Amino acid sequence: MDELMNYLNRAVQDQASDLFMVAGGPVCEKIDKHMVPISDERLDPAQSERLIMELYALAGRDPAGYQQRGDDDFSLSVPNLARFRVNTYRQRGSMAAVVRVVAFHIPDWQELGIPERIINLANTSHGMVLVTGTAGSGKSTTQACIIDRINQTRDCHIITLEDPVEYLHRNKRSIVSQREIAIDTENYLSALRASLRQAPDVILLGEMRDAETIHTAMTAAETGHLLIATLHTKGTVNTIDRIVDSFPGGQQEQVRAQLSMVLRTVVSQQLLPGVNGNLVPAFEVMQMNNAIRSLIRDNKTHQIDNAIASGSAEGMISMDQSILALYKAGKITAETAVLFADNPEQMRRRLV
Repeated sequence: MDELMNYLNRAVQDQASDLFMVAGGPVCEKIDKHMVPISDERLDPAQSERLIMELYALAGRDPAGYQQRGDDDFSLSVPNLARFRVNTYRQRGSMAAVVRVVAFHIPDWQELGIPERIINLANTSHGMVLVTGTAGSGKSTTQACIIDRINQTRDCHIITLEDPVEYLHRNKRSIVSQREIAIDTENYLSALRASLRQAPDVILLGEMRDAETIHTAMTAAETGHLLIATLHTKGTVNTIDRIVDSFPGGQQEQVRAQLSMVLRTVVSQQLLPGVNGNLVPAFEVMQMNNAIRSLIRDNKTHQIDNAIASGSAEGMISMDQSILALYKAGKITAETAVLFADNPEQMRRRLV
């Protein structure tokens, strides 16, 4: 256990995002998207299994899920150190794990570079707010900051449904009930249905994975709750199309109409390499208005990007506008701006 604790301590001290234990290579940590070996030797299968079984013991969790499926998700806390989100999996017949480092405290949104317009989504009283982006883009952290603002400023019952729970929220002005999928409840759908009977004001849904869960989430948002959910999509248009396309063709017109009424905001984010070697977040923000509501209802989502780009007076910003602002503030290079832009050619012209 001492060896495992040394690796966990090192990851926290180095402010690594993830720790990798995979047989055939050294234990590595990921710092600002760079892999850094932290063990002297390559792990053999027996060593990786020993370290990973120690993670299970530290979490007080039965490895039966891994043994049955070949992969498993769980979280654990080490007092006075941090929380960790663990994914174990089988590769080439041996045990492997990726350990995400999660600080005990809720991060400061200003230090992270999250705009105030996004934190102010905490003032939304009802409807659906979606936080989207690819894996590792910081969605969970953004959601945690919004939930923390609600917790500080509103008298609410907040229910979070997560797989696994990452940030721990202590009750402030609100009561926060945090439910972990597969431990506190069977799955997202059953937890979401149950939450509607638990007098919620705000529901955080870790992921919308299927049509039934999406339909239940939209119904919850329709009935006066604020529902904040995650989708692994890039950009507002892809997000809306993903939701609609998850339903059979005969239901899609109805879904578009319902979504146009319950959706309030879509935030899409990505992390860009900064000039100082750090990671800098860029955000696209879509705020619902009558024009966008009509575009969703009439299946003209391809026109939404133009509505976002011209909607700054209503608090909207496109991804490329956000990236350009980061470049002008000296936080990213011109090369990075072009590389991550939705429209690289147009970005090049703007940088001249």
